[in-house]
Amino acid sequence: MTETESLVRQFAAADPHRALQHFTARMVFEADAADVSHDLMAGVPGVIVVDARIPELYAKGHVPGAHNLPHRTISAEATSWMAKDSVIVTYCDGIGCNASTKAAIKLSALGFKVKEMIGGFDWWQRDGLPVATGQEHGSLNATVKCGC
Repeated sequence: MTETESLVRQFAAADPHRALQHFTARMVFEADAADVSHDLMAGVPGVIVVDARIPELYAKGHVPGAHNLPHRTISAEATSWMAKDSVIVTYCDGIGCNASTKAAIKLSALGFKVKEMIGGFDWWQRDGLPVATGQEHGSLNATVKCGC
């Protein structure tokens, strides 16, 4: 391969219909920090954010409004307060952590509609979004604006 040959075009791009299906399918399973913060700031009903990390990490910093539900503790009893018609958004530390995926599996198995917040708490912080500390859920101030 020479310097002028494209690595991007080395493999053909999908046709637009197939690309639309692929990218739409990703959005069915994922949300980003900007979308989650928008819904929390706007007070959108039916969106529940779950921090799937251990309580000690939650206390150090979490998404304001998130409920701490470590993935190992998820059960029908622990989730009895959640409405089945809600969309549950799980997150953990970030791309090096799979607690949000484990939580999403368990919540899906219990009959909940679930999405993962891509990038987790790491990308939340990188976006400069507010952080709550302690064991209280906290909430997002509606005056906070994100730069997305």
